[in-house]
Amino acid sequence: MESSPQQDVAAMPGAAMLKSRDLFGYAKSVKIEHDGKIYELRLTRLNKLILTA
Repeated sequence: MESSPQQDVAAMPGAAMLKSRDLFGYAKSVKIEHDGKIYELRLTRLNKLILTA
């Protein structure tokens, strides 16, 4: 029996799980600052995620 991605993440020590709906709300993109650099996480028309610098 294979594990689901949610189980895989839950089993990883130090891993946080966020629902994309909580992260995006009604927006189509969010800006994320990491190590002084700004990244954009976008939701596509096909409901896929794209992270760009």
